[in-house]
Amino acid sequence: MSIVRSAFATTAAALALSATLSGCANGPRDAQREPLTAEQSQELAKLVEGRVAQTPVSCLPPGMRSASNVRISQNTLAYRQGAGDVYVNNLRTPCPGLDNNWDIIVTEQFQGRACSGDIIRLVDRTSGIFGGSCVLGDFTPYKRAG
Repeated sequence: MSIVRSAFATTAAALALSATLSGCANGPRDAQREPLTAEQSQELAKLVEGRVAQTPVSCLPPGMRSASNVRISQNTLAYRQGAGDVYVNNLRTPCPGLDNNWDIIVTEQFQGRACSGDIIRLVDRTSGIFGGSCVLGDFTPYKRAG
């Protein structure tokens, strides 16, 4: 019986360490970002087409609660609601796996809406195992011109 408990404790400790290291593996805040690929740049350009960048804000507006997210790269996540405004977030740290569109994004919000400093975690769609974790940066709104 003690062997089973010992094996369970060892497995639990290994999982906890793995989760901690996956969060730390993202590097320091505002770490060097890889430039967008040509495909990612095209996707972002298409998303903000006809819109003009505004002054960055720290939180999405309350009306963006049902906004869908668009994964651009490991460093960039965009939010949009229908054909309206687009908010582009440059994450504080790279988020490995964010750009593969497989993992589910779980956001830990501290102000009832997505804000700079909120944590996003990636969860494997099949196994439910947590992957990387990242921190949101400021949001750059892109609003329709005119």
